[in-house]
Amino acid sequence: MSQRFIVTKEHRRFTEFADAVRRGHTIGLCFGPAGVGKTLSARRYAHWEKAYDLLTYWGPRADSDAKIYAALARSRTVLYTPSVLTTPRALKDELDQAITRTNICIEQHLEPVGQDTTPTWARRHGRNYVQLIIVDESERLRPTSLELLRDRYDRDNIALILIGMPGLEKQFSHYPQFYSRVGFAHQYRPLGTDELLFVLQRHWRSLGKTLDPEDFTDAQAIASITRITRGNFRLLERLFPQIERVMKINELDTITNDVIEAAQSTLVIGTTN
Repeated sequence: MSQRFIVTKEHRRFTEFADAVRRGHTIGLCFGPAGVGKTLSARRYAHWEKAYDLLTYWGPRADSDAKIYAALARSRTVLYTPSVLTTPRALKDELDQAITRTNICIEQHLEPVGQDTTPTWARRHGRNYVQLIIVDESERLRPTSLELLRDRYDRDNIALILIGMPGLEKQFSHYPQFYSRVGFAHQYRPLGTDELLFVLQRHWRSLGKTLDPEDFTDAQAIASITRITRGNFRLLERLFPQIERVMKINELDTITNDVIEAAQSTLVIGTTN
């Protein structure tokens, strides 16, 4: 089943939060339980699904890359995820590389190369177009890495968002030089009842079906999914491919409580709150 991005209320709230941080040239903290959609929203905001391969596997350009240049020019954002063992030196080098390459792409969109035979990706450039850095999995950062990010924020005036689990704001409060620069904090919540129904309606539609909360079978299915996922977006996205698989194997046309229970049994489900 194809996975289409579903614009939820929490995603819209994240977009408003990121816009405010970027406009205010400040530091923002975004925290919430695992699987609620923080990373998805950050990737969507930065157009990272489009840009990741181009920025990672750097090489000769193609005409089709113009769409990626335009997307990066709109977002002016770099998304960075440190590995578990990322050192401060690696963070600096990897972030410098991502920003430099993003700037080159934005420059190509704003000022396309005319008759210059030197490809844009090979040219040197000095101007910074990046306005926001989003760091995912930010609990992995060491104190020295936080100082590097603070120094870049102070020197280059690039806004910064750190994404992590609940308690992130308390963790960083132990670093007063950094925490004093935080302008916004955003709590990313699980899907509420109305929003879960909104998402389920789109999943039903993707299977060629219509969800009717007034129908007893559909109401049972909704209650079962609510109990299993507790509004966890990631778990919901994992559950539906299994629902589709169970229906196909058993040649079923209706999403019933039994189908959902069978789909759940194939998943390893940890704590969702």
